[in-house]
Amino acid sequence: MSQFINVTADKKANVYFDGKVTSRTLHFADGSIKTLGIMLPGEYTFNTGDKEIMEIMSGEMDVQLPASEEWISITGPQSFDVPANSAFHLKVKTVSDYCCSFVK
Repeated sequence: MSQFINVTADKKANVYFDGKVTSRTLHFADGSIKTLGIMLPGEYTFNTGDKEIMEIMSGEMDVQLPASEEWISITGPQSFDVPANSAFHLKVKTVSDYCCSFVK
């Protein structure tokens, strides 16, 4: 799906890592939440509360998922799942466009 219809978007941006990662939050009628954002090259660690589905629409990065020593190469369009209450690591190689879905 290349667009979302009938959503409410927060005007205020989510800004992380000195502005190198930004997103906007989308709220859906069914109560689900997604963020749409951009990551600039760099290394980042994210903590999760809910399970997350990370869709990388464009860009290149290496991902280290929880409980793994292995790094996985991702080139958009590709996605990966992150368990709830965990942390994952990214080495973003090129500007990357992403959509994060939070699964309750």
